[in-house]
Amino acid sequence: MDNYNENNTNQINENTDNINYHDNINKQDNSEYNRPEYSFWAEKVSGPTSYYNQQYQYNPQPEQPEEEIRKKSTGRRFFGFIFKAGVFGIIAGAAFLGVQYIYGIMNPSAFNNNENYILGSTSDNTLSEAKLKVGSTEHGTVNNISESSVMKVAEETMPSIVSITSISTNTDIWFGVEYPREGSGSGIIVGKDEKELLIATNNHVVDGTDKITVTFIDDSQVDAVIKGTDSMADLAVIAVDLADIERSTIDAIKIAKLGNSDDIKVGEMTIAIGNAMGYGQSLTVGYVSAKDRKIEVSDNGRYTTMVLLQTDAAINPGNSGGALLNIDGEVIGINTVKFADYKIEGMGYAIPISRAIPIINELMSREILKPEEQGFLGVAPQDVTEEVSEMFGMPIGVYISTIVEGSSADKAGLKVGDVIQYINDVEITSGVQLRELISSIRVGTDIEIKYMRHMNDSYKEQTVTLTLGAREE
Repeated sequence: MDNYNENNTNQINENTDNINYHDNINKQDNSEYNRPEYSFWAEKVSGPTSYYNQQYQYNPQPEQPEEEIRKKSTGRRFFGFIFKAGVFGIIAGAAFLGVQYIYGIMNPSAFNNNENYILGSTSDNTLSEAKLKVGSTEHGTVNNISESSVMKVAEETMPSIVSITSISTNTDIWFGVEYPREGSGSGIIVGKDEKELLIATNNHVVDGTDKITVTFIDDSQVDAVIKGTDSMADLAVIAVDLADIERSTIDAIKIAKLGNSDDIKVGEMTIAIGNAMGYGQSLTVGYVSAKDRKIEVSDNGRYTTMVLLQTDAAINPGNSGGALLNIDGEVIGINTVKFADYKIEGMGYAIPISRAIPIINELMSREILKPEEQGFLGVAPQDVTEEVSEMFGMPIGVYISTIVEGSSADKAGLKVGDVIQYINDVEITSGVQLRELISSIRVGTDIEIKYMRHMNDSYKEQTVTLTLGAREE
């Protein structure tokens, strides 16, 4: 915001040469005439009055009070103005009808069709007889979204949104003292099996936490554990044991309806629900501001480029991991970040649900494995970011810089220089993401890898299926 200070204020005093004298002159005491303050608007309305006429014009009528004279003068001016305006309107209307009548006689075909045209020129120098056709406007329909529609969405979807409270341990950098730190976030109920209730949220909501507590729509609280995380996509799935949830709570909650963010259009209404500021569930409303926004998100000094959905619905701390919904109550995004700057207002971002679904499905199926049970691919990865891709003409993904001899990757025919892009249809954008995914898959499991290989001066897509081996000690 810019602040302006105006230190110099100029005051101009004008002395006027034209002076209106008071109509009543006291001739006995020869006092000076009273001089009213000059008013340009008053002068224009009243009209000039000569000093000569004021003093010497013969007036056989008895002197009238000043107030009565002013009222009569104002009335005459008002009725005179009305009369002049009426005469002008009659003359203008007659002229218009006359011109139109003459034009109709000279051009009889001009009024024989229903098409509308604008007469104009095709250049700046010559007047053209060409006509620019203007099609008649058809009546359209306006779909107004009533308050009851938003309330209906809130009523139907809030049972599928949870509040998340996390406890982590921090260490004071000066004294080395450990102290607990509480954080808040939101989550979306995305699935349920025979044993667990599965909740999607942001990775940064649960990353590094010692304890996770979930609060449902009926204010009941249950502890949760991390099922799987993807730090690069900023997604995580946490699980709650069904045995720990009361029957009344199970009846009160719902599984969210996941929509398709690819089909949404800019300008559609959005509804954000989440645990804003840790106060519990709240709702804000806005619109889709933009799609496919590339945003550099900072996480502990590391910048990650994310393709996000932009909305002006208020997204505040604690909304992270909550749902961004359309007017049909379908989840179209997972709220993740807000542009924080004193110059900026109304720029919130969400992970598009169409991008998140494959990752969430994979995280939901993950097992919590011991180190000896975790799969091993046998590659040393390097990130191919958007900047690296543009600089060297490489596809975005994970570049294989080294392959362990005899590993699963070596046996499957992967080579140094290949760029891994997908594993089991999950997009891979960083080495950290690759390691997290592989370590969550059990040894001996088959996986499908899609990668790009440089062949004949260009990169071509290749697919291979391999069996994960065990990490050598």
